[in-house]
Amino acid sequence: MSPRRNRLNGPDSSGRSAEDETASRYGGWQSTETWRGEDWSVRHVAGASAAGKTYRCPGCDQMIGSGVPHVVAWPAYAGADDRRHWHKACWNAKDRRTVRVRRPRGAPGY
Repeated sequence: MSPRRNRLNGPDSSGRSAEDETASRYGGWQSTETWRGEDWSVRHVAGASAAGKTYRCPGCDQMIGSGVPHVVAWPAYAGADDRRHWHKACWNAKDRRTVRVRRPRGAPGY
């Protein structure tokens, strides 16, 4: 018995688009959202696809651990250098957040 040969499927036989391929490669789906008057590309990343790296969420300033499902967002006009990794809850609550004022440890809270 001869070994199985891997055959490449032609573009017509697969029935899947390039967007489907990108979505399955990164374990999520991509969309465009408007925030602060700008269009943002938003990619939802599954936990299995997020293995190996940790990121800092700009919404809560906490770490996104390896294997945690999250959102990658960047302005639609920008490139890969402007991508930011957010917790899903932080991305959904971005309009309700205020600017955090950082105070030194001994400073009064008022």
